[in-house]
Amino acid sequence: MRFASLGSGSEGNGLVVEAGSTRVLMDCGFSLTETRARLERLGLAPEDLDAVVVTHEHSDHIGGVARLAAKYELPVWCTHGTWINWRMQSDALPWVEMIDPHRSFSVGELEIQPIAVPHDAREPVQFVFRSGSRMLGVLTDAGHVTPHIAASLGGMQALVLECNHDADMLANGPYPPGLKKRVGGRYGHLENRQAAELLRQMDVSALRHVIAAHLSQKNNTPALARKALAEALGCEAEWIEVACQDGGFDWRVID
Repeated sequence: MRFASLGSGSEGNGLVVEAGSTRVLMDCGFSLTETRARLERLGLAPEDLDAVVVTHEHSDHIGGVARLAAKYELPVWCTHGTWINWRMQSDALPWVEMIDPHRSFSVGELEIQPIAVPHDAREPVQFVFRSGSRMLGVLTDAGHVTPHIAASLGGMQALVLECNHDADMLANGPYPPGLKKRVGGRYGHLENRQAAELLRQMDVSALRHVIAAHLSQKNNTPALARKALAEALGCEAEWIEVACQDGGFDWRVID
């Protein structure tokens, strides 16, 4: 099992998860041309994908899904709440499968478990991807950590974890007051210290890969995100990888 990012941040998100011959794209916030180029960097083409799974209806996560799915006849999995909000702003999707946030579903060789999260969207979820005993947890776009989130992510070998902002940088940064309140609120985005606290709450004994993701380009730095997560894990800061907006990150393998 392996995974890689097309890019991570407020300008577009996409994550590929592969197990055997199955490849699933989680979210796609890029144009069709940009998506092709970013997949090519990973040695893939859109034709190699089996499905797209969607976390929520914000444009940096769904902006490119409809055109990609329509052109390559890909099934799109999303919650009913996401679909209700999305269908008002999106081109028609040829093939939609509904996600129950509390039940797992399968795409080829991948079992996918949704995780309900607090975020300012209609019915947002994040995901755990499983292939046999190998597990990848993904948590971005959550305003705070719940016991359900911590329990759902325990025991992973790999974790992609939101470190959206540093609280001090956000408070003293360029955002207007209303946006600061939204980003830092209970239905906004995880701050570095919140992400670190999640690591302290969950079972991290199997972790082999930790990637800080969805970093704000104005309210955070890779060094601050790495420092917070490394302190929680008791590891060197350099061991923590950071997903960037332009290049995401390259393939990581879960043995």
